[in-house]
Amino acid sequence: MIIAITFAAFSGESYANSNVNEVKNASEAYEKMNTQSQQQFMAGLQVSSIDISAMDLETALMSVQQERVRLLEEQLKNQINEVQKRNQKIGELSEKINVAKAELAEIRHAEGPLDKTQELEETINQLKRDMDAQSNSQQMDMLRLQSLSNKRQEAFDVMTNFIKKMQDNRSSIIENMR
Repeated sequence: MIIAITFAAFSGESYANSNVNEVKNASEAYEKMNTQSQQQFMAGLQVSSIDISAMDLETALMSVQQERVRLLEEQLKNQINEVQKRNQKIGELSEKINVAKAELAEIRHAEGPLDKTQELEETINQLKRDMDAQSNSQQMDMLRLQSLSNKRQEAFDVMTNFIKKMQDNRSSIIENMR
């Protein structure tokens, strides 16, 4: 989701109303997000202020790129933690399913009560549904993780290319001075 905040010096009533509507729509969309999506969204908005007024162009651009890389690293770490938590939940559910299946096998072998057998089968089916839901969520988490990883790699590539171009420019200037 992208929220565009426009700052303009228009006095037109309709323009102001359209901005208010955009902000309201964005706010409603944010409220509909799940907690994880809200956290990722907010992490993307957290930008530390960089005073570039005293910097030359090269330093300013490097600072901005380094901040971008830092933010992407932070988001990537958070996403990895989410994937690990989801894996742990799936493992716990799998373990519960195995325990319930073993208990069901014991009851069937001992020809135990039918109602206990049905109860265990329902429990196993519910655990399987929960595990499927977690697996689906995990796949989405993995897609987000891949996307963040690609963005991080892109940011490093941009920073590396920028450094190389600046070094090439310096070399060219030095050669021209000779």
